[in-house]
Amino acid sequence: MEQKQVQAHVAPYKKEIVSNLVNLINGHPIIGIVNMENLPAPQLQTMRAQLRGNFFITMTKRRLMKLAIEQTKAKKKGIENIEAHLGGMPALIFTKENPFRLSRTLQKSKSPAPAKAGQTAPRDIVVNKGATSFAPGPVIGELAMAGIKAGVEGGKVAIKEDTVVVKAGEKIKPKVAEILTRLGIQPMEVGLDLVAVYENGLIYTRDVLSVDEKEYKNRLSNAAKWAFNLAVFTSYPTKDTIRLLIGKAYNDAKTIGIEQKIFDKGIIEILLGKAQQQMLSLKETANIEVVETKHEKAEEKIESKEAEQKSESSEIKVPTREELEANIKMREKQQEVKEVEKIYHEIHKKAIEEHDKKQ
Repeated sequence: MEQKQVQAHVAPYKKEIVSNLVNLINGHPIIGIVNMENLPAPQLQTMRAQLRGNFFITMTKRRLMKLAIEQTKAKKKGIENIEAHLGGMPALIFTKENPFRLSRTLQKSKSPAPAKAGQTAPRDIVVNKGATSFAPGPVIGELAMAGIKAGVEGGKVAIKEDTVVVKAGEKIKPKVAEILTRLGIQPMEVGLDLVAVYENGLIYTRDVLSVDEKEYKNRLSNAAKWAFNLAVFTSYPTKDTIRLLIGKAYNDAKTIGIEQKIFDKGIIEILLGKAQQQMLSLKETANIEVVETKHEKAEEKIESKEAEQKSESSEIKVPTREELEANIKMREKQQEVKEVEKIYHEIHKKAIEEHDKKQ
């Protein structure tokens, strides 16, 4: 006798929910998971109205979400990896916007809210130093029970130092929640908490999505500058560095050509100018010394004649050491001028020969 396999009865409305989820998953490139825990119904309705048009939010049982994800993994590569993030009170959000824009939009839609006992602190909750509106009284002891040091200043209760009353990830105690509310501190945020986003086989988690856009742009800008400087330093040619590298190579080659006296276009004119300047400088210096030397000789002759007139005997004057040294320097300078003129003429002659060859 054959036994009939008994199949579990699935309500038609559940099949319809799964079918709708499958169509939404297949029809959207971006699928996100949001945690709606501690989100009041009025705020949820307001956010849905604000996000309508670019985003679609749906909430159902976790098991039905998993069934829909299972049925779409053939078309959506890696979509099954998003199941690990279906914690808390999950809802699915569908959009065609990129994951980071989705994250920014949901973050902007959040609003501050007072802390409640038992809630998990999203970040360190700090009570800052300063005066309060409380009059002196039992409140000082209540603050002390919450770990907050306080005293009386100017007739009012004042908090003496910045105090972390709850660290990120810790549960908020009833007394701390009460004190925070009385101080007017709203450390919590009411809104859709984006947990993870699927796109093209990749899963972007909360820590990846919650980037500081300004800081990220600054890092990209600095990285581009460092890469450019490194490429120039290592002479790595790219579209951005090639013009600078060519200019640098040209200037380096020109400098070497001038130092080694290589007769080439763009260098020979500089060599001619340099040689001419050296020649003129030396010639001017030599001429000055020559004039001075002749003048000194003229003075010596006058002095000699006067001495001859005064003395009866004519004597031959012996040059002094300074006069001999001056004559030697003058001749050396004249010799340097001749050598520079010779070099100048050789360079000029070479330039003419090179020009004639090209013609």
